[in-house]
Amino acid sequence: MSTVIGVDGCKSGWVTIAGDIDADSVSWCRYTNAWELMRIRPLPMVIAIDIPIGLPLQGPRLCDREARKLIGRGRAGSVFPAPVRPVLDAKGYEDACGIRLREDGRKMSRQAWGIVHKIREVDDVLRENLKLQSIMREVHPEVSFFFLAGQHPMRHSKKTTAGRQERRQLLEPIFGNRLQEALSERRWLDCAEDDILDAFAALWTAKRIASGTARTLPTVPPRDSFGLRMEIVV
Repeated sequence: MSTVIGVDGCKSGWVTIAGDIDADSVSWCRYTNAWELMRIRPLPMVIAIDIPIGLPLQGPRLCDREARKLIGRGRAGSVFPAPVRPVLDAKGYEDACGIRLREDGRKMSRQAWGIVHKIREVDDVLRENLKLQSIMREVHPEVSFFFLAGQHPMRHSKKTTAGRQERRQLLEPIFGNRLQEALSERRWLDCAEDDILDAFAALWTAKRIASGTARTLPTVPPRDSFGLRMEIVV
């Protein structure tokens, strides 16, 4: 069995959608933290996760800049810059803003600060064993949906009814009734509808990675100070 997993962060941890590249089976689960993800046995071929991997000491990552340019001005705001590495040591939002202002000349958004604890989780896991980065790969759902739509950006925000419908229409031909079944269990998963849609989009990209048809932004990803690739896989 060749399993790949799409992962998106949610308020109570990580929602995962797992699929077999040799069959149509799809299942879902929620994990509390990134360490639990890496204890899945047998270990999946690919874990495509919507979280920044590889952090610069200063300035924006090239992969974020290329992703924003790719999906266009209307949706570019959905790809917000990854924090600089020193922010991971911040004690709170104000401290994070001070650190980023000192290191990078700008303050930090509340949205970016809201996922720093998840970024730190994944960073800790991968820094402990750099070989795991061959399995855990960074993706971005809006970039995945861009390619699902034939290289056209989404017209609506995923937080709107129209946006969620737009994304469901792209995923339903691929995943069929399993998509609606997963959505119907979102209360049990303790996550929002858009979290599940994003995880399915990540699973689609995970299958591309496993099949060797995915590409990276940028084509030759740089590495951060700990050797982690700074890339978004599409």
